[in-house]
Amino acid sequence: MATMDLRTEIKEFLRSRRARIAPEQAGLPAYGGNRRVRGLRREEVALLAGVSVDYYVRMERGSLAGASDGVLDALASALRLDEAERDHLFHLARQSSHPRRRKPAATVRSSLQQVLDAISHAPALVGNGRYDVLATNHLARALYSPMLADPRRPANTARFVYLAPDAARDFFVDYDRIAGDVAAKLRMEAGRNPHDEALIALVGELSTRSELFRQRWASRDVRLHRSGRKRLHHPTVGRLDLDIESLELPAEPGLHLNIYTAPPNTPTADNLALLASWAATQETQATELEAPNG
Repeated sequence: MATMDLRTEIKEFLRSRRARIAPEQAGLPAYGGNRRVRGLRREEVALLAGVSVDYYVRMERGSLAGASDGVLDALASALRLDEAERDHLFHLARQSSHPRRRKPAATVRSSLQQVLDAISHAPALVGNGRYDVLATNHLARALYSPMLADPRRPANTARFVYLAPDAARDFFVDYDRIAGDVAAKLRMEAGRNPHDEALIALVGELSTRSELFRQRWASRDVRLHRSGRKRLHHPTVGRLDLDIESLELPAEPGLHLNIYTAPPNTPTADNLALLASWAATQETQATELEAPNG
C-alpha cells in the first residue's frame, strides 16, 4: 500500500525549519565565524525548546511518537513555526503515535449539490485536500471553464496549475503564488493523511512531470486552506478579482466549500454578471444539442 515515509517527512521538515533561523534571530550568541550548519544547531533548538539534546536528536531523526502537546508547542516556538507549520507538526506527531487511515470522500451527497445549486449569484464548489473539484454550481463551471476543458475527472486544480502551465498562467494572474500555495497545501494534506493513495499518486505524477512542482515540493512549506483574494483572467469576461471564503464541512471531513464573491458596484461584480449570462447561454445551447430531434 502506498504511503508517505513519515519518518523522512518529520526529519526533513524539522531540518528545513531549523536551517532558516540564524542564532541571533533566536537571541543566541553566534560564537565564531565558521558554523558548519545553516541556521540553528540541534543543541540550540533543544536549549530553546527546553528538552535534552538526545531527545531533540531523536525527534529530528523522525520519532515524534509520544511527544506531548507541551513539548510540541515548545518545539514550535523554538522553530518559530507559523500556524500552518505548527498544525503540520501536530499532524505528523499524531500520525506517528496513532496512525489513522482516513479515505477522503470522492463524491458528494445530493443534498450538498442542492446547496451549491441554490447559490445562484456566486461561483461555488466543493473540493478536497488534494485539490479534486468534486461538485460545482453553474457559475463555478463557467468560472473554471479553462480547467474543466480537460476531460479527466475529477478535475484537479493542482494538475491544471503544474501540468498545463501555459493555460494556468493565462488564467491565474498571480500564478507563481498560486503554484506555491498549491504545493504547500498538498504537503499539509499529506501530513494530515499520509495513507491517502490517491494523494500519493498525484504527488508522484506531478513530481515526475513538473520541474516547478519538484522545486516547490522540496521547500517543505505548508499552508492552510483559508479565505483570501483570487485574481483571475477569464477568457470570456476578462479580469475577476474575487474574494474567496473556504468553509470546512463538518459532516464531510476533508471536504470544503469555496464561495467566490465580489463587492457590489465594482468591475468584478459587473463581470460576474456577464459570466452568469454567458453561463446561461452555454447551458441553453448544451440542452438544445442534447434534445432529441422531433
